[in-house]
Amino acid sequence: MSKKRRQHNPEFKAKIGLEAMKGIEPVHAIAAKHQIHPVQVRQWKKEVAERLPEIFARKPDAEAADAKAREDELYRKIGRLVLFPYPCSP
Repeated sequence: MSKKRRQHNPEFKAKIGLEAMKGIEPVHAIAAKHQIHPVQVRQWKKEVAERLPEIFARKPDAEAADAKAREDELYRKIGRLVLFPYPCSP
């Protein structure tokens, strides 16, 4: 029987990647402490280093704009419900 592959959540990967970027401990020590392969630690470290600039990007992403538009639409609906709570009969 083969061993089932472990899947790590994004928070864990980020934590390990940042720990490796700090350089306080060597990669092999971090890998041994968390029972993962050193190559995996290096990959996560590289990915964290590549994606850090995205955090400080100034342009808002499309999802944020869509969420803001949806929020505005919902607030307008709430306002109509508050103003006219019961349907008016002609």
